[in-house]
Amino acid sequence: MKKEENTPLKFDSLSDAHRAFGLPRPLHPLISLINSTNMEQNEVTPPSGSHVLNFYKISYRPKLGRKLKYGQDYYDFDEGGLLFAAPNQIIGSKNNEEDEIRECSQYTLLIHPDFLWNYSLAKKIKTYGFFSYSANEALHLSENEKTTVISIFKIIEEELTSRIDDFSQDVMISQIELLLNYANRFYKRQFITRKASSSSLLQQLEEILEEYFNSAKSLSQGTPTVQFLSEKLNITPSYLSDMLRSLTGQNAQQLIHHKLIEKAKEKLSATSLSVSEVAYELGFEHPQSFSKLFKTKTNFSPLEFRRSFN
Repeated sequence: MKKEENTPLKFDSLSDAHRAFGLPRPLHPLISLINSTNMEQNEVTPPSGSHVLNFYKISYRPKLGRKLKYGQDYYDFDEGGLLFAAPNQIIGSKNNEEDEIRECSQYTLLIHPDFLWNYSLAKKIKTYGFFSYSANEALHLSENEKTTVISIFKIIEEELTSRIDDFSQDVMISQIELLLNYANRFYKRQFITRKASSSSLLQQLEEILEEYFNSAKSLSQGTPTVQFLSEKLNITPSYLSDMLRSLTGQNAQQLIHHKLIEKAKEKLSATSLSVSEVAYELGFEHPQSFSKLFKTKTNFSPLEFRRSFN
């Protein structure tokens, strides 16, 4: 059967990826650092369309230099930034927006999961939410942050090009972990410095949830999900939760639960609906699930809460 044109290319090894992108063979089978400043502009020939890598990818682009969408608004970003991708994540699209970012990257670090085997980072790297952010949620770096990031890339590059020995993997693992810790810190800073856009998203989120419950969508669609909210806001679920955690101390699921409980309190105190009817109106398929959540969040059962108003 002929392969569909829209099916992403998949690269299981670094050698396959290097070959497809017109790059020299990697110096190490499990880790590669591509420095575009050492190459001619026409040396890299990326395949068109989307692709899937079986390894982690961290790219630094000196200038994002285009309008990126956050929620319903667009913002200009001229400074450099980092982009992250986890294994088996689709990169690129039909309009090649991601490809544009990839082609302009100064440094691209590719890390096969096997390179992290037997190190604590193998588990820890899965906890960093920014590996599932989309391109428009890139990490935007200040000049000082850019200097820090580039210095780490250079250390990894030096290890790969000049002295592969018994200590090289330990050194590179420590540098990767340092890079990720800095990225975590810089993203927290980004949520604060871009607080206006983040607060705008928070307001939109409140309006979406309010409209959801007031229009009785919960009766037909169930309780709202993090995926539903992120699609409405045009951001990824991970970015939404991390942004909310930074602004409110709660992730997206916790905020949904908070809104559910507030709506439940309104119905229990101001209507004569039974507990089961309240549960169904809020989108719960089983009243027991609603009662359990309510008890967990308030330390009262729904009936105990209602009796407190009588």
